[in-house]
Amino acid sequence: MFLAEYLSLLTAQVDESSRTGLITSSEIKAEFRTEKIGLIKGMVEFIDDSKLFLTEYVDLRYKLEKLTYAYHYQDKTGQLIFRYDNALHRPRLGFKEHKHLKDEVVVCDVPELGEVLEEILSRFI
Repeated sequence: MFLAEYLSLLTAQVDESSRTGLITSSEIKAEFRTEKIGLIKGMVEFIDDSKLFLTEYVDLRYKLEKLTYAYHYQDKTGQLIFRYDNALHRPRLGFKEHKHLKDEVVVCDVPELGEVLEEILSRFI
């Protein structure tokens, strides 16, 4: 898969979620390093003015590999609701893939954008 195709896939996931009427605006763009390596950044805004900021540095040469990623969801005042990422911490957490909640950090699997959007949209239902 090429980076342009992956970008189209992510855009389609946001478009699909937009059909709920719960998303007011979105933007996803890519900075290409090569045809198969690059940085994807985006923002999705919801009807309550909460926002999801996403960043993925991906390598698609052999398979989809998210070298670094963050899905940061915050309320309209900028307060963290949750964030998935694989950033290193000091002191070490003991696991790479994790989710930040208001008062804790928990281990998790690498999420897909569609899963993160579903989690957010379920808060409105």
